[in-house]
Amino acid sequence: MLGEPDTTLEQVPISPIPAVNVATVPQRSPLRYPGGKTWLIPHIRAWLSGMTPKPGLLVEPFAGGAIVSLTAVMEGLAGRSLLSEIDRDVAAFWQAALCHSDELIDRIQRFNPTREGIERLHESAPGDVVSRGFRTLVLNRTRRGGILAHGASLPRIGEAGKGVASRWYPETISRRIRAIAKHAHRIDFRQTDGLEIIEQLPPPRNAPTPTAIFVDPPYTAAGKQAGKRLYNHNGLDHPGLFQRLAQSEADFLMTYDHSPEILDLTRKHNFHAKRVNMKNTHHAQIWELVITRRPVF
Repeated sequence: MLGEPDTTLEQVPISPIPAVNVATVPQRSPLRYPGGKTWLIPHIRAWLSGMTPKPGLLVEPFAGGAIVSLTAVMEGLAGRSLLSEIDRDVAAFWQAALCHSDELIDRIQRFNPTREGIERLHESAPGDVVSRGFRTLVLNRTRRGGILAHGASLPRIGEAGKGVASRWYPETISRRIRAIAKHAHRIDFRQTDGLEIIEQLPPPRNAPTPTAIFVDPPYTAAGKQAGKRLYNHNGLDHPGLFQRLAQSEADFLMTYDHSPEILDLTRKHNFHAKRVNMKNTHHAQIWELVITRRPVF
């Protein structure tokens, strides 16, 4: 219709920063999170390093694998981070990694990842946060694509014919958890809804240093199925998310799959969008949107 805004992807400028080969970025998260943002790290570095003064707090309301917060804290791009995750199992992992790292590592070192052992663990009823967090880690590292949603399956062949143990590297996983524990005094965690975390943030003008928000919501806008297939908690009020970010006044960087609905919301709130070409887990080229309050890239 004449006069309606063009919401085609081609109207969105391409970011001058290319998506990085994830092999060149430090792998800091123990979780193989579907939809992880390791490829986005160069954008994160450019965004945070461009803030003056340095952000005292980085908030990640949809934590998942938390690669952005881990990178920001470990590389000194933010003073501290606040993670939130509504999924009980994912939350238990972060609580265990941050507060009970020694016990979690001990279980990792002693676990034998056989198909029978993994299935028994899946059917178990964890009685404490470490047991639940450990179960989450095992299922994440051994299931296809790291998917924790109901119905996810175990691989039969796996990498190099190793089956369920293909991605179970106890020494590597333990090393990453030790690194997280070293910085745990600068990482806060809450098991709660991501929208509530954003809503509860104090106005930036009341903070001595800037607050930054990294938002990586489940991709379910415009009826897309990826988020519904990958995550148990996939319902999200997308317009409400944009509204809360606009009201927060904080500097933010948000990622989204392309859809006309998201481009409409971006224009409605006078946000800025760039597109980044990256590869998905099947090595197909896809475009992702990077949305910010101010021009960054």
